[in-house]
Amino acid sequence: MGGWFAEASNWWFLVLAVFIAVSALRVVTATNVVHAALFLVAALAGTAGLFLVLGAQFVAWVLVLVYIGAVIVLFLFGIMITRAPTGPKVEVDNPRKGFAATAAVLTFAVMVFSSISAFGGETVSKVGTGTATELIGNQLMSRFVLPFEVVSFVLLAALIGGITLARADESPADEEDDEGGTA
Repeated sequence: MGGWFAEASNWWFLVLAVFIAVSALRVVTATNVVHAALFLVAALAGTAGLFLVLGAQFVAWVLVLVYIGAVIVLFLFGIMITRAPTGPKVEVDNPRKGFAATAAVLTFAVMVFSSISAFGGETVSKVGTGTATELIGNQLMSRFVLPFEVVSFVLLAALIGGITLARADESPADEEDDEGGTA
């Protein structure tokens, strides 16, 4: 029994892929928003594990720090600050969920078929010791500088939005009334 089964990295890939698929399914089917965010943490952690299996340690740890450490925490703070309903009280049932499931399965089948027909039996060469951080930095600051800056502005907008939501729910007119403008 050789080939695919002999490689330990293939088994790790299989385990992580199943873990990610189950976590992603729970993200979209959870009725509690906080639970959905925590399942998203699990899916992202599994993705970081895939990057570790591929030998891209830097990308894996950036994913953990940026997405799990910052974005998910921002989601949870947003949920808590806006006092969004977090329990199963909100009706999340959709009458067209059968159509959505069929569309998802068909899309997945098309993606698998096109991947197999495009790449066939080609194998991926081993990555080796990982990608140099210097090469990633050079690519970010030269070829991909525009997307990098766009992402920074999106994160800045998210920060400003979070601060705006966290402020008291008073308009400027309400603040003037509180200072004794009318008696």
